[in-house]
Amino acid sequence: MRRAGLVRLVQPGGGGVNSLFCCPVCGAPLVREESRYRCPRGHSFDLARAGYAHLLPVNRMHSRLPGDDADMVAARAEFLGRGYYRPLRDELCRRLGELTAHLAAPAVLDSGCGEGYYTQGLWETLSRGGRAPRLAGIDISKLALRRAAKKVPGGEFAVASVYHLPLPDGSLDGVVDVFAPLSAEEFGRVLRPGGCFLYVVPAPRHLWQMKQVLYETPYENREQRIEYPGFAYVDVVPVRDTARLERREDIQALFRMTPYCWRTPRAGREALFALESLDTEIAFDIHIFRRI
Repeated sequence: MRRAGLVRLVQPGGGGVNSLFCCPVCGAPLVREESRYRCPRGHSFDLARAGYAHLLPVNRMHSRLPGDDADMVAARAEFLGRGYYRPLRDELCRRLGELTAHLAAPAVLDSGCGEGYYTQGLWETLSRGGRAPRLAGIDISKLALRRAAKKVPGGEFAVASVYHLPLPDGSLDGVVDVFAPLSAEEFGRVLRPGGCFLYVVPAPRHLWQMKQVLYETPYENREQRIEYPGFAYVDVVPVRDTARLERREDIQALFRMTPYCWRTPRAGREALFALESLDTEIAFDIHIFRRI
């Protein structure tokens, strides 16, 4: 049995459709076939049954199973599926839709796409009005990509690193990054001049009421406004709302999908898990850049 991600040499020719991805070995264009990606120089990458490929070379993997583990992926999928972050998804999709409205077939990357919650919204927005988007998602967690590929069958998904994107120079009209690691150099490389980059970060008081339960002295997140070479700042869009979590399971899922899961004292964790409900601020900033 062949494993997803195994590199094989193949003969050129055959059917398939052009991919947004390029070969991580030689940089040549990839063609997507029914069960694999292949490049004209003979490299081949199998598609997993779930619909994603493994385009992260072994020498760039820092563990056997990199990225979010099964518990974190499941917690995030459960929490986001209940719509608590819908205000962010709606605004993010609306902004990207406006920025790419002049394009009939925008090419967009969701970098660090996770289980595909935002990717699905982006696909639905970009597909309106008869448009034919080309949408790719990358993440280092294959456990997350299994879910993302099922949510967006029309997209392309791959295990890959944001620091070595398997995409050609100047091939994209937009890049979206929601709470994921950022590589401004790589984003600038793959974006066309005039292309947009939307970067979502937590605002200072994001999840403030939850942090009041977890910590004796809660702290605000650091406000970010960073200039990146090769990009012009377009706007910073605030998204503010209150999430009312009425189930203990939702409170625990939210906690498990955040970094606080790893650095919270036991007493704070127990206090949070004892709650039957929780009202907490959700606060995000969408930083919008344009490639110069």
